[in-house]
Amino acid sequence: WASCTQHPAGGYKKIFETCGELNEPIPAIVVGVIPEWLSGSLLRLGPGLFEVGAEPFYHLFDGQALMHKFDLKNGHVTYYRKFVKTDAYVRAMTEKRVVITEFGTAAYPDPCKNIFSRFFTYFKGIEVTDNCLVNVYPVGEDFYACTETNYITKVDPDTLETLKKVDLCDYLSVNGVTAHPHIESDGTVYNLGNCFGKNMSLAYNIVKIPPTQKDKSDPIAKSKVLVQIPSSERFKPSYVHSFGMTENYFVFVETPIKINLLKFLTAWSIWGTNYMDCFESNETMGTWFHLAMKDPAKYIEHKFRTSAFNLFHHINSYEDDGFIVVDLCTWKGHEFVYNYLYLANLRENWEEVKKAAMRAPQPEVRRYVLPIDEKQGKNLISLPYTTATAVMRSDGTIWLEPEVLFSGPRQAFEFPQINYSKFSGKNYSYAYGLGLNHFIPDRICKLNVKTKETWVWQEPDSYPSEPIFVQTPDSVEEDDGVLLSIVVNPGADQRPGYLLILNARDLTEIARAEVEVIIPVTFHGMYKP
Repeated sequence: WASCTQHPAGGYKKIFETCGELNEPIPAIVVGVIPEWLSGSLLRLGPGLFEVGAEPFYHLFDGQALMHKFDLKNGHVTYYRKFVKTDAYVRAMTEKRVVITEFGTAAYPDPCKNIFSRFFTYFKGIEVTDNCLVNVYPVGEDFYACTETNYITKVDPDTLETLKKVDLCDYLSVNGVTAHPHIESDGTVYNLGNCFGKNMSLAYNIVKIPPTQKDKSDPIAKSKVLVQIPSSERFKPSYVHSFGMTENYFVFVETPIKINLLKFLTAWSIWGTNYMDCFESNETMGTWFHLAMKDPAKYIEHKFRTSAFNLFHHINSYEDDGFIVVDLCTWKGHEFVYNYLYLANLRENWEEVKKAAMRAPQPEVRRYVLPIDEKQGKNLISLPYTTATAVMRSDGTIWLEPEVLFSGPRQAFEFPQINYSKFSGKNYSYAYGLGLNHFIPDRICKLNVKTKETWVWQEPDSYPSEPIFVQTPDSVEEDDGVLLSIVVNPGADQRPGYLLILNARDLTEIARAEVEVIIPVTFHGMYKP
C-alpha cells in the first residue's frame, strides 16, 4: 500500500466515457483456466451515457444506466451490455436533451414550450429520476435494477431487457430506499428509506419484502414497514446509502450529511436545482448510531454518539457476547465526499486528481462496538479482541471510539464485499474491496479484520471494479472461493476490457476473459448462479 501507484498517463479517464450497447453477446478470449464449477452470470450496473447530444451530465451518478453481463459456462465466457430503458433514458433519447433531473445535473424546461405550458408543467411537481445505475438485486423470482429513489426497474437477467418500472410509493410509505438491501437465505429482503410523514414528522423506515409467495404473486405487493427510526433533525434527514443487519438487530448510522427538505421541495423545479444542491453538512451533531430489534421489531432508545464521518458502505455487523460489532468504510469529517465526484474532477490530469483528493475527507476502515445493555461509566466494551470503546457520559449518551482496521493516506478500501451467504450478520474474518487511489480505482484488496493483514492485486494502468465473492461448492473455509471483477486497461493494444477471476485466498490470478471493448465504470452488482 505504501508504494503509492501513480497514473500519469491518465488512462482512468476512459472509464468515464460514453459507450454503445451491444446487439448480441460477444465471445471473450480466456487466458488461464476457469474453474468448471463456476457457471453463471456476473451482472453489474453503472453509467454508460455521459451526455445527451450537446448536453453533458455533470456528476458520476448522473450517466444513464448501463447493465453489463459476463456469462460463464463450461470454461467459455461471453460479454453483453444494454442500456436500461428507463423513462429518463427513453425520454432523453427521444427529445435529444436531458429531460429528467439527475443527481448532479438539472433538466431545464423544454425550450419548445411557451411560457404558459411551462408554467403548468411546473405545477405537476418534481419528476424523480428512475435512472437505476447503482445496483441490481433479486426480489422473489425477479431482478430489479435500482438507484436510491422510489423507482426500481424490473429487468431480465438473461436478455438484459427492461420489463417494468415499479414505484415503491404504491406499496410503502418511503420516499426512496437504499441500493443496498439485506437479503436473507430464504429470500426475505430488508431495506431502509427516508420518510417524511404526517405533520411533517421525519423518520427512517426499515421495510421488509417477503420471499417468493406460494401463489406466485408479487412479493413487493406484500411489503411492509417494520420499524421507524427517529431523525436527529426535524426537517433534515441524513443521507443514507446502506445499513447493517445482524441476526437480531438493525444498525443505522445517521451521519451529518443532511438533505435540506425545504430547499428540496421549494427550489427544485423553479431554479434548475438538482439533488446535489440540497445537501448540507451539520457541523455540530457528529455521527449518531441507532439500533432496532428485528423480531419483535422495535427501536432501542440508546443514544450512541461519535465524531463526524461520511458513510456509504457497511462491511458487516454481528453480535458477540452482549455487544454489536459494526465494521464500516468511513470518510472522516462532515464535508460531503460526493462533492469530489463530479466528472470534471475525475477526468482531470493525474496531478490535479491528486490535489483534489488532498483536500477531501480521508478514508478509513473502522470497527465500532455498541453495548446492547447500558451501564454507567468507563469503557463498557469487554470484548478481548478489540480496542474500540464505548463510554456512558453524564448526559446519558454513549460515546463511541473506533478501532482502525485499515488506514492509508488517500487510499480507500471501498465497495466492500464479504462471503455474504455464509457470514452476513455473523462473526467473520475477511473483507474484499476495491482500492481507491485518490478516488481512482486501481487495485483489489483483501483485509483480515481480525489481524489487519492485507493482500493486493494490482496491474499498471488497469482499473478494476468492486470484487464479488463467489464461494466454492462445499467450501469449508470462509475465503474458499473466487473474486470476480471487471478490469479495464485502456492503453492495451488489444482487448482492453476483461473479467478477472482471482483466488480469494491470496488474490492470485486464476483466469481472465478479455473482450475487444472498453467497459465504463460500474458500481455494484451480483453473481447469479
